[in-house]
Amino acid sequence: MTKCALIGYGYWGPNLARNLYESRECDLRYICDTDEERLKKAKEKYPLVDITAFSSTVIEDKDVDAVLVATPIASHFELAKSAILSGKDVFVEKPMTNSSHDAVELVRMADENDRILMVGHTFEYSPPVLKVKELLDAGELGEILFISSTRVNLGIHQRDVSVIWDLAPHDISILVSWLGEEPASMHVVGRGCFIRDVPDVAFLSMRFPSSVIANVEVSWLSPTKLRRTTVVGARKMLIYDDTEHMEKIRLFDKGVVFKEPKDFGEFQLSYRMGNVLSPFVENYEPLQLEISHFLDCVRNRKTPRTDGQCGLRVVRALEMAERSLNGA
Repeated sequence: MTKCALIGYGYWGPNLARNLYESRECDLRYICDTDEERLKKAKEKYPLVDITAFSSTVIEDKDVDAVLVATPIASHFELAKSAILSGKDVFVEKPMTNSSHDAVELVRMADENDRILMVGHTFEYSPPVLKVKELLDAGELGEILFISSTRVNLGIHQRDVSVIWDLAPHDISILVSWLGEEPASMHVVGRGCFIRDVPDVAFLSMRFPSSVIANVEVSWLSPTKLRRTTVVGARKMLIYDDTEHMEKIRLFDKGVVFKEPKDFGEFQLSYRMGNVLSPFVENYEPLQLEISHFLDCVRNRKTPRTDGQCGLRVVRALEMAERSLNGA
């Protein structure tokens, strides 16, 4: 059984704690946070787990095998670095770091110290996302032409990161996983509507080496919660809607057929209107699979699906977005 410690019991930490505590493969030894109210709640919910405000206590305990970091982004690098150098395997929430320089350093240190480094790209463990990847890898849609994604809701505004660093990592990690490549270029527009220097709405337009283009809208300012992605292929199209309860994926046998002109000036397109199918998608909590995968990698010394290199690719794309937004 893997002995684990969780650093960070804020927005996402309680979800990690629940899955760690309920796992038969994990012995949750510590929950760490600097906020007294959060620690009080953690102690009430997990009375048998050691609660501490000091991350050094967690990291220096030789009986701990793995450390999970779910703190604000700015602290990810130092905490993960300390844990790796103390001989721990590490799970870091997304995004892995707030700079590609630090991301490269974490990957290097994990490799040199033979430590597992995994990043919390939870949506890459989501059943519908995995099903879409299966369809794309099988060539069901044909050549992918473009992808459009919307990830918006009302709140939660953050002061330390923009909406790009908060929400866009989900969509970027999904796109990179589906396409097997990083964005080659990106153009971003956005603004801080309420906190001037912290953008709360942004539109990211990307071009990939394969010529696929993608547009991602992220916002903390929407009257409704939307998690909707459209993938258009040369043969078929699909819509993945994570807010749907029943049919999260709909596959459309629709498309456009271009006819070679027989005479000069002739230009004809025909439109194919076929069936709409909803593939079977398994129903389980992505975070549960993600935690199970991390524990399996720690136990059997396997490279995680979302390893440090995956985290690095997403951070590089986020930096590209930031440069475009700032006009660099």
